[in-house]
Amino acid sequence: MEYKIINGFQILQNLLKLRWVPEIIESIDKGNNRYSEILKSIPYLSHTELNRKLRVLIQKGVIERTEKEGAIYYSLLDFGLDLVHIFNHLEDIEEKYCKIDIIS
Repeated sequence: MEYKIINGFQILQNLLKLRWVPEIIESIDKGNNRYSEILKSIPYLSHTELNRKLRVLIQKGVIERTEKEGAIYYSLLDFGLDLVHIFNHLEDIEEKYCKIDIIS
């Protein structure tokens, strides 16, 4: 079991260390399925970076790219949905356990 946890953590770490990946996944989860919608929803993200990260996420099996009537759409695959679930738990942990008083 210990190796499964370590391997799972390594998979997450390799994805999450890439700048913009969590934001892109979150954007797609919120319904921004077109390239322009994703780009518009994430301030300071460049076209070049978005293209790079979308290719990585497709390659890793996080998202899929589909074409419908000449338009390109991106959607989360099961791995992407699992990542969203993990992000939600991380936010819950932050809210529950990270109530640090900054003015000490």
